[in-house]
Amino acid sequence: PGRARPRAFSLGVSPGAVSLSDFDRNVLHPGPACHRRSVAPVPSEYILIGQVADKAVWRGPCGCFRQSPRQQRVEIHKLRQGENLILGFSIGGGIDQDPSQNPFSEDKTDKGIYVTRVSEGGPAEIAGLQIGDKIMQVNGWDMTMVTHDQARKRLTKRSEEVVRLLVTRQSLQKAVQQSMLS
Repeated sequence: PGRARPRAFSLGVSPGAVSLSDFDRNVLHPGPACHRRSVAPVPSEYILIGQVADKAVWRGPCGCFRQSPRQQRVEIHKLRQGENLILGFSIGGGIDQDPSQNPFSEDKTDKGIYVTRVSEGGPAEIAGLQIGDKIMQVNGWDMTMVTHDQARKRLTKRSEEVVRLLVTRQSLQKAVQQSMLS
């Protein structure tokens, strides 16, 4: 079934209609729980109002603004060391792990797969992967509801010398919010 169009479009607001100057210090704020779910999908009570750079901008029920996490594609060419193919990073998380131990989840409920370590000079660092990146897909496979072991196996398949990741990165969103609050 198709997804309903966001109400903002029926109100005549189109993507590109919002710029960073439209954000106000009083409306982009770390307020109630609806504002803290930065990694979770945008709640249904939010309305899409436009685009800022490569991110969607949403208006919340209290008038606040929120940006979706920045998504980025990262292609890692595994390094062959003897029989092993090296990626150069470690992961944490998974639906079978305790989300309260996740240092990258602000509300401590996110069971996603996160990059916890990147080896200096390794394939992952060269490709641009960063600590704290949330892995959404591996070679087209959804990683949002997998166990830690399923994620590890998907990443380390011997038959794949290239790993294509879709990750979300919160660093740009946090920088924008901090600059507007200070």
